[in-house]
Amino acid sequence: NSYGNLLNLLEETGQLASLQAKEKLRFWMQTDRGLVSIPSQLNFFELLGVIPRLFMSNKAGRSAGDYFSKLIGQRNFQRVLGPALDAVVCQPAADFPADALFRKKPRRKEIMRSYTGPEGLQSLLIGVIDQPELELRVDNPVAQVEKIEAGLQVLLAGGQCVSTRRLALAVAPDVVVSLLQASYPRLVEVITPIQMVEIETTAVLLRADALQIQRLSGIIGRDDDFYSVVSRDLVPDPNYRAFTFHFRPGRLDDKAKYKRICDVLGVQENAIQDRVSVQNRLPALRLGHPERIDELDRQLQGESLALTGNWFSGVSIEDSLIRTSQEFARLYPA
Repeated sequence: NSYGNLLNLLEETGQLASLQAKEKLRFWMQTDRGLVSIPSQLNFFELLGVIPRLFMSNKAGRSAGDYFSKLIGQRNFQRVLGPALDAVVCQPAADFPADALFRKKPRRKEIMRSYTGPEGLQSLLIGVIDQPELELRVDNPVAQVEKIEAGLQVLLAGGQCVSTRRLALAVAPDVVVSLLQASYPRLVEVITPIQMVEIETTAVLLRADALQIQRLSGIIGRDDDFYSVVSRDLVPDPNYRAFTFHFRPGRLDDKAKYKRICDVLGVQENAIQDRVSVQNRLPALRLGHPERIDELDRQLQGESLALTGNWFSGVSIEDSLIRTSQEFARLYPA
């Protein structure tokens, strides 16, 4: 319920009443001894004095590894919080800017704290884009964006052109670079150093009676081939359970992935009823990123081009929507 911009969108599209509560379950950690509780892995001696350090420490200009290891102790960071942060951003998080993680946002207390859509988060997205005033064109790859006297021109791969007074791009930074390099070379120079990382994701569906593993929210991998496992147990089903494994890229082939999945879940491979694998990408934010975005925004002033996505202030849904709201206000000032 701290995702205020998302909730505003859902409210405007009549979806608040469809939100489905998620049960409160625990995260566990996968170690060489199997599943263990997170508190059992903490060194409580290192935690002494954390409260004073909370008030004395500043995230600005510090990496997540530097900031949090000094806050809770090096051992606690390496064994517990480091792997947990890796699980959150699905990549090694130690070099992430500390102020891009866990930014405090105001809560709407009349809304349940943890929720999903009636058919998962995707159903909420469909409810947002399924508006009569929106024209959606799929399977129309964009080849280039050009500045013209009347605004901007979008060149499609099939040869067609779409002209517009204003344009918003919600794409990864390397895609921005490929689309704008001809018309916005200075902007491209600022964006080019922002890197992307790959995540190999595999989801499996199993009959509930095939599993002995307790119901859980998810699993954090420590020194493992996966960053995290996300469970569907938060919205229970009497017949089935499902788990999504976010694997570190380039480590395991499909056969090895399914073996690891079965080992973690304690089942044979024939217990898997259905499976799907996808490759996703996320931005790899680094120190100096806020200053880079400040420079990008200076160059966008006075332009009819907006840039948004999950690579500005943070990687969450709400971070993306905060950026989108800011860009909308710039293009359409009150």
